[in-house]
Amino acid sequence: MIKKLLIIEDNPENMYLMRYMLTISGYEVHSAENGPLGIQMAREICPCAILLDIQLPEMDGYEVTRALKNIQEISHVPIIAVTSYAMVGDKEKALASGASGYIEKPINPDTFVEEMEYYISKKRYPVEGEPDESSDC
Repeated sequence: MIKKLLIIEDNPENMYLMRYMLTISGYEVHSAENGPLGIQMAREICPCAILLDIQLPEMDGYEVTRALKNIQEISHVPIIAVTSYAMVGDKEKALASGASGYIEKPINPDTFVEEMEYYISKKRYPVEGEPDESSDC
């Protein structure tokens, strides 16, 4: 089964690189350039994971993460912050907002997919009222 991913990223070059690496690794990649569109797409496609930039127009990644975690149907989906915010405390802030993982930009093409898959494999199951690991989403 091909796994669906959603990338929420406003930088076209970063989007292209992530999309390319994930597509050649066998993923079906969907994308959104801002938070509101990303939230809408996440509801529509129910991805297996969401790769999320923190510095976005309209809503920052922390707001997007909190909004996604408040949508029951997709609250279990791992969110991986992929960001250039690399100061002390930024990783903790992303995780505190609900992200499952954190990958610093610039991404390393040699390890990016492996890092992402590590965080996907760390889904927080089972939680009452959420799908089990056999779920399509």
